[in-house]
Amino acid sequence: MNDGAGAPAAGPDAARRPVDWEGWWRRWERQQTGYLPLREARFEAMFSLLEVDLPPSFLAVDLASGPGGLADRLLRRFPNARVDALDFDPVLLRLGREVLGTHSGRLGWIDADLRTTGWPRALRASPVDAVLSTTALHWLSLDELGALYTTLHRLLRPGGLFLNGDALAFPAESPRLGNAARAISARATSAYRALSGAESWDDWWAAIAREPALAPELAERARRMPPQHGHPPDLGLDDHLRRLRQAGFRETGVVWSHYSNRVVAAVA
Repeated sequence: MNDGAGAPAAGPDAARRPVDWEGWWRRWERQQTGYLPLREARFEAMFSLLEVDLPPSFLAVDLASGPGGLADRLLRRFPNARVDALDFDPVLLRLGREVLGTHSGRLGWIDADLRTTGWPRALRASPVDAVLSTTALHWLSLDELGALYTTLHRLLRPGGLFLNGDALAFPAESPRLGNAARAISARATSAYRALSGAESWDDWWAAIAREPALAPELAERARRMPPQHGHPPDLGLDDHLRRLRQAGFRETGVVWSHYSNRVVAAVA
């Protein structure tokens, strides 16, 4: 399997060459882990809570799913679960569909924009038992985040779970802790990337931009992605917890953390 991606061969045969979809998917996974060496531990924390709190058969949404790393792991962990993977990036959705397919009908792919209020209508069923997201919601503004949490509270069945794993900063009144957390995260990321050879976000996108099979999706991505994507607002843990409570969630709290790397849970 060729897991690298140089420039494609020139000429008309380039568009007809076999595409190493799995290689691109695994390369994405390594790139993501390069930014979050404890990524698997975060997944495990989320799934452990689902395991003890939900019945064996449940319906979940992987929110801002990318190519489905969370959805794939969840479906392998819970053989009776079903997941809708929802994202607005046509490149990552195509990659996920090509590699993961439908998991024998248990995985659906939804192309929708979380900044709108009507996206739940695209789901295969509702209400749902759980909504999960990881390393994705940090680029929303505070108002967009509040609107999303209100939508999620309506989407979840009473008692359903929302789990968000992300880098959620210490409050401004704790600058020493915040600075220490950022330094520890940067040191861990640098060490992991040096050992693994994981590329950066920008390098991965520069490489896949040369994939002829994805030309339509790359053009659509350039048209639709929000200008602030990749330049997240400075929202911290308190911002998320406050907006969740305002949206109507009756229980909120951190269920796992490593400095600023946290999993926040909320009960509808």
